[in-house]
Amino acid sequence: MLEVDKMLEKCGDFNRQQLIMLLLSALISLLSAMLNISYSIIYTVPKHWCADGLGSGPPPPNADECKPFYTNSSTSDTCKNYSYESYMGYQSFVSEMNWICDKAWKMKLGNNIARAGCAIGNLVMGYLADRLGRVPILVFANVMTISDNFLTIFGISLELFCVVQFITGFVVISNFSIIRILIVEYMRPSLRTVCLNISYGFFFCLGMIISPWIAILTGSWRRFMLLQALPIIVVPFFFYFVPESVQWLISRQKYDEAIESLRRVAKTNGRQIDDSVYEEFIEDCKLSQQNTKTNPNLLHLFRMPRLRRTLLILLFEYFVFSFYISIITYRLSGVEISRFVIISLSATALLPSSLAAIVLQDRIGRKTLAFTIVILMCIFILVSGVVFSTAANRSARTLFTCYVIGMFFHSLAVNSNTQYTLELLPACIRGQALGALFTMDLASLIWANCIFDMRKIFILLPEIILGVLTLLVAGLILLLPETLDRTLPSSLQDGEQLGIDEHWYTFRCMEKRTQPEELDSPLAPQNSI
Repeated sequence: MLEVDKMLEKCGDFNRQQLIMLLLSALISLLSAMLNISYSIIYTVPKHWCADGLGSGPPPPNADECKPFYTNSSTSDTCKNYSYESYMGYQSFVSEMNWICDKAWKMKLGNNIARAGCAIGNLVMGYLADRLGRVPILVFANVMTISDNFLTIFGISLELFCVVQFITGFVVISNFSIIRILIVEYMRPSLRTVCLNISYGFFFCLGMIISPWIAILTGSWRRFMLLQALPIIVVPFFFYFVPESVQWLISRQKYDEAIESLRRVAKTNGRQIDDSVYEEFIEDCKLSQQNTKTNPNLLHLFRMPRLRRTLLILLFEYFVFSFYISIITYRLSGVEISRFVIISLSATALLPSSLAAIVLQDRIGRKTLAFTIVILMCIFILVSGVVFSTAANRSARTLFTCYVIGMFFHSLAVNSNTQYTLELLPACIRGQALGALFTMDLASLIWANCIFDMRKIFILLPEIILGVLTLLVAGLILLLPETLDRTLPSSLQDGEQLGIDEHWYTFRCMEKRTQPEELDSPLAPQNSI
């Protein structure tokens, strides 16, 4: 396995260059949170009623939302004008366009197109990130995000709305996922967990908490989107200071460009490296990659038995995680509370879950934490399901408490497993595999809606099905290798050999501390600086 981490150590694996990338990651996490949440805020459907025949005043009690209240033989039962009860004076896109009642299908059409764009975009952008490089695709995703925001602000026809929704879905995940790949591929192994969780746990959490209230302060969805788009303009300029991933360049056998990136890192970090060191590193790379495919794709992964098993386990795991959050969110469907409050409440679980990942993931290992959190999710979903099976226990306070606890488990599982996934998969197909996992996350929403209908048979049936699935995931996680302090795989062959000497019962927290002289093997855990 190529020791790219050791070469980065000589050039500086936690210095000025990495701090620039960490700052960029924090900014993108903040803006990604605001972008992801903004569409829920912009397309909020406020309380509404037909205003035909009514004066200006408070809404009538028990209002019929879509039809006129006073009709006779000379009036139509079709509403022409609507009134809205906006939340703290905020005007949403829906209230401006009157896309409610008989026009509500337009919003549903846009949502479905956005999901289709997301499913396609995850795969296409992941493929391009592995084919063309991390940095240009990240720049492209941010440029498309800026264009998308301005198109939304200044264009309101149904056709343009559908185009905008597709673009939104196409790039929304890439903004967030590709920068995480760069952080993992450039950061010191002992600091990957800390750096990823600082940018996600604090800045993503901050973005989710403040977004609803910024929207209320602006008072209009247009001003909110404009305010949100302005900081994104700064993001592409950061990439003049961020070199392309060395590990990706080596995996694509672009050795000259890899040397250039290493020189940039060393120069930024104030390190002086002899040319002979670069030449020796490249010679080792060429020797190790003599029989390595130059341009592999995700389909080539399925020819590798152990990597194929790993990817299928991860796909099933992400499917279950999405099913889990669907059930947690579904329980709030009958509670009358503003979407603005729900968004802020859900964000409160992000920071504690990230702190828990920082404390636990590098102590007990990736595999142990992944196994433990899935078991806890199983226990929580079954116990909470029994509690809510009776109407007496469905008070708003109890529902919100369990919602936040459930969000904590979900955030910890997704955040820690995303890092685990990036460390398990080879650099040459890392973007494609991560895109496939996020697409599976979307696909599970279709099955979740079908399973919810099973409540008519037995009220706890969805929770029981999810409990069985989480136990199955926990068992499959035992088949995955540990990646704590290990060199990231670059090629498919590296990924196939990762943890090949481990057993299903191998847990890092039970291992004795490895002596320095035992670290000669490229598959052995590497000392951090």
